[in-house]
Amino acid sequence: MPVFRYIAIDKTGQVGRGVMDAASESEVIARLQRQGQIPMRAEPAARRAPLADLLQREFRAKTLSRNELTEITRELSVMLAAGQDLDRALSFLLDIAPNERVRGILDQVRKSVRDGSSLAAALQEQPQSFPRLYIGVVRAGEAGGTLADTLERMATLLESQRRMAATIKSAMIYPSLLTLVAIGSISLLLTTVLPQFVPLFEQNGVAVPASTRMLIDAGDFIANYWLYGLATLAASLLALRQLLRRPAPRLVADRIALRLPLIGRLVREAVAARFSRTLGTLVINGVPLLGALAIVRGALGNSAAAAAVDQTALKAKDGAGLARPLQETGIFPVRTIYLLRLGEETAQLGPMALKAAEIHEEQTRLAVQRLMSLLVPCITILMGAAVAFIVASVLVAMLSLNDLVG
Repeated sequence: MPVFRYIAIDKTGQVGRGVMDAASESEVIARLQRQGQIPMRAEPAARRAPLADLLQREFRAKTLSRNELTEITRELSVMLAAGQDLDRALSFLLDIAPNERVRGILDQVRKSVRDGSSLAAALQEQPQSFPRLYIGVVRAGEAGGTLADTLERMATLLESQRRMAATIKSAMIYPSLLTLVAIGSISLLLTTVLPQFVPLFEQNGVAVPASTRMLIDAGDFIANYWLYGLATLAASLLALRQLLRRPAPRLVADRIALRLPLIGRLVREAVAARFSRTLGTLVINGVPLLGALAIVRGALGNSAAAAAVDQTALKAKDGAGLARPLQETGIFPVRTIYLLRLGEETAQLGPMALKAAEIHEEQTRLAVQRLMSLLVPCITILMGAAVAFIVASVLVAMLSLNDLVG
């Protein structure tokens, strides 16, 4: 059955786009009218092969990167602050778009705006590119007539998230390389060096020392089954990833992460920084507290913390405020609670939340440094111990052969 693209106005007056399987354009129009929508346009869509559809779905799943979204937000805020209207600002972004993918996304946003949609509504049509938090902030900025300032704050939020992610990723590079080198070196010793002693023992009818035999067997296992081992590891990681997509296992894993020694503190600081930065940005831009909490919960990256925010929102709805219910969850640091309470008392919740975010972002950076300062020596010690055990096994084998010759 042919596929048609359409543009229609729904019951709320919003302009929407979509695709529909139908026999003809008139059928598309009739079905839209039965749904209570006003058809604006209906035209055949180019039919793609199933593989092309699959590739596009995979491609669209990774629409705008964090860096691209940050740059677009910053540039759009600059254009609006300079007095340009939204259509011209979007046209400027289209002209300087780095690739066709970004240009296509921005073109769809501009078309929706030209069709009468607000910027927030236009962004909402592409949830893969623009998260709920982003759309909520933009909607608040449009409602308050401060879109340029709102986008500037949003860009600051995105940049802080990018810096935090970059800090953690860069800190993990050296330990990861060190671990790979250690595994490679040990595997090389087990599969190439130790097996050379086996013929010598067999020719002289002498039993291989127990420690040497254990390592030789390990080397044989690696040499013969390494491919199966990698496949098993990949399958296990994939199964674990699928398991953690389920709410209950994910909640258990996130609770454990918050309580782990060393790592737990890092996770708590990162969650507190993300919570404070996002909450402060939303509140300053005029989003009501309960609405802000509903958006914040989805930006924390930890389901246990999200559940704590849900509990806080329920109590805040009953008039308990923010700081006290948040403290009762036992997840957020005392510093966060104190600054938020101070913000509530002085009617400066937004600025105080941003101040808390700055502190927690610095604490997150320090926690990453401390963790890496412990992790690298631990990996080095473990690698040294493994190599020492292998060398000792080689020496035992050599001494056994010397005794035989003697």
